[in-house]
Amino acid sequence: MARLDETRPFIGLSIAVLTVSDTRTPADDRSGDTLVDRLEKAGHRLAARAIVPDDKAAIRAQVEDWTKDAGIDVVITTGGTGFTGRDVTPEALEPLFEKKMDGFSEVFHRISYDKIGTSTIQSRATGGVANSTFIFVLPGSPGACRDAWDGILAAQLDYRHMPCNFVEIMPRLDEHLKRK
Repeated sequence: MARLDETRPFIGLSIAVLTVSDTRTPADDRSGDTLVDRLEKAGHRLAARAIVPDDKAAIRAQVEDWTKDAGIDVVITTGGTGFTGRDVTPEALEPLFEKKMDGFSEVFHRISYDKIGTSTIQSRATGGVANSTFIFVLPGSPGACRDAWDGILAAQLDYRHMPCNFVEIMPRLDEHLKRK
């Protein structure tokens, strides 16, 4: 059963938030604001924030730059996960993944199904690891961002969460590089 081990210290992470949109600005980026609010209230630090258009090259370049920054532990994107012609975030980022996190998508859809029913199939939320950085690709609605943060990320990005969490494996994400 999931629980918090209060004997373990909380370890704040550095998290970058990327909004993918042709229309959002810093003044009306409610999904990005939702993520920033939640990560800061949890005790993490906003390492970077940006808005890029629905363009594969722009999305990939921004996320790849952040994954190469040793000061960023996690990248969360919001937007571009649907089925319209401009929705290209998974196509932009999945090629970067050294390991894809199938369970993230499955759990996200399970949580989303309880809230919006079969409409959840219209999202291609995904996650993975690149350059020892966790990447989570979320839909572009504040509700989806709340669902992903509250239902998955808040616990998995908390070192105290038991029986396991992403924070405790972070030091070992680059083991494959050390063997060379």
